[in-house]
Amino acid sequence: MSEWLVLTLAMLAACAVVIIVTFVRHRAAPEDEDPSETPDVIEYMTMWIGVVYAIVLGLAIAGVWEGRSAAQDHVQSEAVALHEISERVRVYPTEVRDRIRDDVNAYVGHVVHTEWKVMDDEGHVTPRGNQLFERIRQDVTDYQPKSDFEAQAYQPLLDQVTAADQARSARADSMGATMPGVVWFGLLAGAVITIGMVFALQIRRTMRELILAGLFSALIAFLLFLIWDFDAPYTRGITASAAPFLNLFPHIRG
Repeated sequence: MSEWLVLTLAMLAACAVVIIVTFVRHRAAPEDEDPSETPDVIEYMTMWIGVVYAIVLGLAIAGVWEGRSAAQDHVQSEAVALHEISERVRVYPTEVRDRIRDDVNAYVGHVVHTEWKVMDDEGHVTPRGNQLFERIRQDVTDYQPKSDFEAQAYQPLLDQVTAADQARSARADSMGATMPGVVWFGLLAGAVITIGMVFALQIRRTMRELILAGLFSALIAFLLFLIWDFDAPYTRGITASAAPFLNLFPHIRG
C-alpha cells in the first residue's frame, strides 16, 4: 500500500473518530447540560497538555530528521571517498589503475542497482557488497609503489579506503528505525490525551467546531505519520537516496 494512501486514510480516520465521538457524546449528554460552562481548570489543563505535546512532537520530528540527514551524509561520504580512490590511482601503472577503477565501478553499480533495493526491502546491506568492497581494499593495500611519486599517493588512497569503509558501516548501522518503542507509546498516548481534551471542553455539534476538531486531529495524524516516515531513513517514503553515487559515477546509470 502506498505510504501517501496510508497517510490519507490515517487523517480521514482521525477526523471520523472525532466526529463520531462528538455525535455519540451529544446524544448521550443530559438535556440540561450547558456546554458554555467549562471549568477554568479544564481549560488551563487543556492548554498545557497541548503545549507539552507540541514540544514533544517538535523534538521527535527534529530527532528523526537529524537521523535522516545523517544517513544521507553517510552516502555522500562513501561516494566521495570512492570517487577519490578512482581519481587518485591515475598515478599508478595502467594495469593497476584500470583494475582498481573497474572494481570501484563494480561496487558502485552493485550498491545503486542491487544493494539499495535490498536495503529498502529487507533492511540490510548485501554480502556481495561486502565482497566487492573488500576487493577494492585488497587492490589498494596489496600494491607496492614502484616510485616516490606512487608512494606519496599510497597513504592518501588507504585513508580514502578507510573513509569509505567507515561510511559503509555507518550506512549499515543506520538502516533500521531510530525511535524506541517507549517513545512511540508516549507519542500515541499523548495524541489520544490531547484529542480527548477536546471533548473535555464540551465540544458542540456546530459545523465550525466539528471542522476545527477534525482538522486538529488530522494535523496530529499527519505529524505522527511524518515521524514514522522519517524514522527509517533508507526504507520508507522520504528516504536517503543514492544520488551521490550517480552524480559522481554518471556512467553507472545505465
